[in-house]
Amino acid sequence: MSIRVSTAALAAPVAECGGIGTIGGSAIPVEELQADIRKAKAATNGVIAVNIMFAMKNFYNLVMGAIDAGVDMIVTGAGFSRDIFKIGEETNTPIVSIVSSPAFAKLAEKLGAAAIIVEAKEAGGHLGTDVALRDLFPEVRKVVKKVPLIAAGGITNGFEMAEMMDKYGADGVQVATRFVLTKECPVADAFKQAMLDASQEDVVLVKSPVGMPGRALRTPFVEKMAQQISVKAKECKYQCLKKCDYFYCISERLRQARDGNVEEGLFFTGENVWKMKEILTVREVFDQFISQAESVYKEPAAVC
Repeated sequence: MSIRVSTAALAAPVAECGGIGTIGGSAIPVEELQADIRKAKAATNGVIAVNIMFAMKNFYNLVMGAIDAGVDMIVTGAGFSRDIFKIGEETNTPIVSIVSSPAFAKLAEKLGAAAIIVEAKEAGGHLGTDVALRDLFPEVRKVVKKVPLIAAGGITNGFEMAEMMDKYGADGVQVATRFVLTKECPVADAFKQAMLDASQEDVVLVKSPVGMPGRALRTPFVEKMAQQISVKAKECKYQCLKKCDYFYCISERLRQARDGNVEEGLFFTGENVWKMKEILTVREVFDQFISQAESVYKEPAAVC
């Protein structure tokens, strides 16, 4: 949810409701990220995090800029950084790793991650695995013993949240696509409508110049790629990625999606977007998740 999809406008209300409000911090100028963090922090006493992809060329500058701006937590994935844990320790900033394998989860815990997010194939955007959440999470749960383990990918309601916590032992869940379909999310109405109109068949995998597959809506732009029609950018405006095959400019395509250009934009989305058919407020999403989860969640029996 980077490139101005999850900004202070969305992160602050999430934090006010008791969640961790996360700003998408990749592929935007450091100064803009800092201003957005300060705006969010001024609007809530809750926890504000920033998600920064390790694949970004200016990863270090974005991380240090976010910390200088007073962010409460750094979340990072799309590659694995060892140095980020040293930065976290030196600045007293919790580092949360997004992983898609037991091996990287075990390494992240060893290096000092404050929490670990297990992101499976159902997630939107860049994917590090083709394994489903309910298959992947138990394998990671076996090796992570000391820090909170968070389930991510395809979670759309409180029943699924309760399932992951009660049956699979998750300490929490990460939810993204559901929050795009909120009144507070600052994307164009056409972006939200494209998600509301999506069928199960409209959610597809695409090639990303980052070097990972991505999950997105089937749009005219995505159809061009499927038909092997050239979508190559005429120039690289942003120089945002450490490694890029220049197949197309992902920053530009994500920006176009954010602005509602259904013809030319790249609309990253979770696998289960087709299940969601209404736009709610952030508070309504929280209330819905909590009430649904409480209706089925069973607390562990007390041990005497």
